[in-house]
Amino acid sequence: MLLGRCHCGSIQFQIPDQAIASSVCYCGDCRKQSGAPLLAWAMVSKDTVSIIGKPKVYNSSEGGRRSFCGSCGTGLFFTNAPLEQLGMMQVRIAVLDNPDAITPQMQVQTAERVKWVTSVHELPAFERFPG
Repeated sequence: MLLGRCHCGSIQFQIPDQAIASSVCYCGDCRKQSGAPLLAWAMVSKDTVSIIGKPKVYNSSEGGRRSFCGSCGTGLFFTNAPLEQLGMMQVRIAVLDNPDAITPQMQVQTAERVKWVTSVHELPAFERFPG
């Protein structure tokens, strides 16, 4: 099992160490909700997730619901009607204690990708903030 938590630790969760699917999403909803150019998601069976704490939920799109910590604002989970019919939910990979434990298998919603993301690997890189 993999452990994850929000930034302040008010919400903690556990998921299986094997995702059914995993992806990097570039959609506008993920981008606006996170303030980041992409989000990495792991799809897991809802029955296999245990959550300590009570995330807040809001309708982020037609049928889409995003869960987040009401104290620190960390985004955690996503679900919608098609996922629920399959008994699935999506968990943000980056909030896992070990985000390297699940590697995204695909990129989705590339039609909405911010153009500069495709060349970000060409930028100068520093192990820590340059000073």
